[in-house]
Amino acid sequence: MEHSLWNHLPLLVRANSKESVEYILQALWRTRQTGLDSADRLLIRDILQLPNDTDLDPLLVCLRMLIRRCVYENVSKDDIQKLFPEEVLPELQRLLTLLLQKFQTEWQADVFKDQVDFPRLKAMTWNMANQDAAEGTDPVAVINLKLQDDTQSHSEVKFQLGKDTLETMVKSMYCIRDQLSDLGGASNRQLSQGTNIV
Repeated sequence: MEHSLWNHLPLLVRANSKESVEYILQALWRTRQTGLDSADRLLIRDILQLPNDTDLDPLLVCLRMLIRRCVYENVSKDDIQKLFPEEVLPELQRLLTLLLQKFQTEWQADVFKDQVDFPRLKAMTWNMANQDAAEGTDPVAVINLKLQDDTQSHSEVKFQLGKDTLETMVKSMYCIRDQLSDLGGASNRQLSQGTNIV
């Protein structure tokens, strides 16, 4: 984080209570996708006794960056205080650390809920075809996948695979099956990144 942004954190001392700072953090989280509306901005300016947005904007940027680091970079609760440089007042570090620790798990759950659900495979068909009419070309399998998402909308994906690519894909599918079997009783869903087939 830029050094100059940290210089705006002491403005939080103007808030008359821990609850006021908590409100500011919650408002920033609640509006993470839309930005603060004018009513929230005015309320936060009043809480901090600021006459205009000149000092407010850099403070909000700094707080949003702190929130993002705590939520998206999976900083452990014990390491949150290490995010602050020494020049940030110790009492401010303690207050922000306590509040960020308080909301970190809840906010991470919100991020998980916000993630786009992947469509599910509803049907798969295939047929054999020649790539073109030229002699000596190997046949390919034309795969047609029908997908459905939570909104019940359907989409179709069509692609072709040659023998080599199909063998690679089948091996990958066996690996996925084995990993799913290994995770069978686990309560937490874990995603692992696969390798590209084509």
